[in-house]
This record gives sequence, structure tokens and C-alpha cells, in this order.
Amino acid sequence: MKFKISLFLLLVFVLQSCQDENAKRLAEQQKVAKKNEKIFNNINKAWTFIDEPINEAAEKNVSTWNEWREFLKEIGEKPRRTIGAFQKKSKAISKKALALNNNIPAELNQPAIKSRISILITKVKMMELFINLSTVPDDKVTFLIGEINKEIISLERQMDKIVEKAKIPKEQGEEDFLRMLDTTRAIPNAKVDPNLSIN
Repeated sequence: MKFKISLFLLLVFVLQSCQDENAKRLAEQQKVAKKNEKIFNNINKAWTFIDEPINEAAEKNVSTWNEWREFLKEIGEKPRRTIGAFQKKSKAISKKALALNNNIPAELNQPAIKSRISILITKVKMMELFINLSTVPDDKVTFLIGEINKEIISLERQMDKIVEKAKIPKEQGEEDFLRMLDTTRAIPNAKVDPNLSIN
């Protein structure tokens, strides 16, 4: 009889502890859900990219440079509903940003443009990294969205500078002078043989 009573009490204790554990787990899940909702709302509010060209040069390149057009189209589409949608979108934006290195128009294929593209790719990759962490640092993601916008503006302004500079007519002989300044075309320093004498 004592055995049955102790077994009954043990069973009641186990059931009570299971209910307490379920309540704790449910409270923890609600806390995580609220935190994720706050993160989602912060990222959703900040997710606005400059997807329209800001000058004539950038607008012209939208029609002629396929990779640039695809990149602007990708950042212009805003994901909805979940953090997972933002994660997929950031991955897609990252792929389009990497493609910017391909088929750069001849007039823009310059170090100033390439360096700005590299910086843009780096910031997009950083955003993708942060948004795919298990605990998303929404403050860093929102900061990087602003930085990506700055880099897009910088790239478009550089495009405009290059186009405007190309419109300036060159003076007679300027091409030859610029070629002479090019150190890659210079004659390499040759070692002089000390046994040779000039008479």
C-alpha cells in the first residue's frame, strides 16, 4: 500500500514537472518570436535601396549594361513576410553584385569604377553575412543598407564623371604625352655590363 502511494506521488510529481517545463518552453518561444518580429520590423522598415539612376550616365548604363540593370532591378524588389525572405533576397542581391564585374562597358572599364564595384560587393556580402546569422543583428543590417546606398550613389557619380571627362576635347599632342607618362610602357632599366667600355 505504501508502495502504491509513493508511486502515485512520484507520478504526480513527474507530471507536474513536465507541465512546468512546457510552460517554460512556451514562454521562451514567445520571447524569441517577439524578438524575431522586432528584428523583422526593423529590417523591413530600413530595406529601401536606391534603384533608380541618379544621373544621365547611370541611366544610359541601365539600357546598355545588362549586369547593372539586373542589379538595380534586384535591389528594387522588396521581400515580404519573413526574415527568410530577406535572407533569400540578400543572397540574390549578392549574386547580382558579383556579376557587376562582368562586361563592364569599355568607357567605364577603369580602376575608379572597378574599385567602387569592389566596395559595393563587399558591403553587399557583409549584409548577406549578417542577415544569415542565427541571431540577426538588425542594427548592423540597417546600417549596411545605408552604406550600400552610399556606394551606389558613389558609383553612379563616378560614371557621370567619366562620361563628362570623355566629352572634353583633347589638345593636339595630348595623347602622345599621356602615352609617354604611362610607366607600363617605359623601357625597363637594363643592367650595364662593367666590362663594356664606351670609347
